[in-house]
Amino acid sequence: MNEGQVILADARHYVSDIFAHKVKPEFVFHNIEHTEAVAEASSQMADYYQLSDEDRLVLLLSAWFHDTGYSSGKVEGHEEISVQIATQFLQQHAVPDLVQQRVTSCIRATHMPQSPISQVEKILCDADLLHLSTGDFKAMNQLLKQERENLLGHKISKKEWRKGNIKFLQEHKYFTEYGQQYLEPKKQENLQAIARKKDDKEVVEETEEKAFPYVSDVNKADEKTVQKSAERGIQTMFRLTSSNHLRLSSMSDNKSHIMISVNSIIISIIISVLFGKLATNKEYIIPACILLSVCLASMTFSILATRPSVSGGRFTEEDIRNKKTNLLFFGNFFRMELEDYQRAMNQMMKDGDYLYSSIIKDIYYLGIVLAKKYKYLRISYTIFMWGLIIAVVAFAITGVIVANHTTAATSVPTIDY
Repeated sequence: MNEGQVILADARHYVSDIFAHKVKPEFVFHNIEHTEAVAEASSQMADYYQLSDEDRLVLLLSAWFHDTGYSSGKVEGHEEISVQIATQFLQQHAVPDLVQQRVTSCIRATHMPQSPISQVEKILCDADLLHLSTGDFKAMNQLLKQERENLLGHKISKKEWRKGNIKFLQEHKYFTEYGQQYLEPKKQENLQAIARKKDDKEVVEETEEKAFPYVSDVNKADEKTVQKSAERGIQTMFRLTSSNHLRLSSMSDNKSHIMISVNSIIISIIISVLFGKLATNKEYIIPACILLSVCLASMTFSILATRPSVSGGRFTEEDIRNKKTNLLFFGNFFRMELEDYQRAMNQMMKDGDYLYSSIIKDIYYLGIVLAKKYKYLRISYTIFMWGLIIAVVAFAITGVIVANHTTAATSVPTIDY
C-alpha cells in the first residue's frame, strides 16, 4: 500500500467518524452512504479517464470530504466548513500544499450552481449528482425532500417539490464527456417520468398560457429589447473607455520618446563638443554640468514613464473560482499553458459577472498605469523646462562674467619707463 492509499484509507475512516458522531440524523440524504457513493463514482470515472496518481488522490480526497461541512448542522456555507475540515486533516498528514489547494478548489466547485474548471473538478461535480441518472433517483429524491422538510420544520407540497425538481433537472448539465454520454440519457428518462406526473390543475394552467400566448410573448419581447439595449450601452461604454485609455497611453509614450530623443541629442552635443572646449574655458564647467544633470534627470523620468511592469504570469484554479485574476491582461497568464488559459477563459465567458468584472479591472489598472506614466512624464517635463532655463541663465551669467574679466584685462594702462 503506497502513501496515497494510506492517506485515502485514513480519510475514509476520519470522514466516517464525522458522519457517525457529528452530522445530525436529520440529514437523511447527505450522509455517509451518499459520500461513499460519490467516492465510488469518482473512482470509476478516474479509471475511465486513467487519471494520474496525484489527480486521483486529489479527486478521491475531495469526494470524501466534500460534504463533511454538514457537521455544522447547516446547509448554507457547508462547502467552506468542508474545506476547513479537509485542510486540517491534510496538514496533519503533511500533504503537499499544491494537493491541499486543489482539494480545496474541488470542494468549492460543488457549491450550487456548480462551477468546475479542471477535469478533476468536473468529475467530482458529476459524481456528486450521479443519483440524478440512476434507477434509485425516486428513492434518493424522496430522501432529499425529507431532509429539506426536517431542516425547514414544515412539509413541502408534492406540486412545489415536483416543479422544483423539473426546473433543476432541466437546467442541470453534466460537465464531463462520461457524464454526457452515459449519465445524461438516464437523467432525461427520470425527468420525463416526473413531468408525466403533472396534475390536472397544472395542465389547465399550461392550456391557458397556450391559449393566450401573445400577452407573455409581448412582455418577453419588451424585456429582451430593453435588456439588449442596456447590454449594447454597457459594451459601448467599455469599448470607448478602453479605447480612450489606450489612446492616452500611446500619447504618453510618444511624449516620453520625444523627451528621451531631445535629451539624448543634447547630452551627445555636451559630451562631444562642449566638454572638449572646457579645458580652455573652465568658467563654463558649472553651467555645462547643470545642463547635463538636467538632461539626465529629465531622460530618467521619461524612461520610467515607459518602462513596462509585468506580474508573475501565473494564476491558479482558486483564483479563477474566486474571480481574483484578470485574464484580459497578458501579465497574468503568459507563463500558463494554452490549455489552462483556454479553460479559464471559457469559464469566464460563461459567467457574465466575471467577464464584466474582468473588463472593469482591466480599465481600472489601465488607469493606474496611466496615472503613473503621466506623473513621471510631468516630472520629466518640469525638470527639463526649469532646468533648461537655469542652465541658460547660468551660461549667460558666466558669459557676462568672462566678458567683464576680458574687458578689464585689456583696459589695464601700461607704464613707460
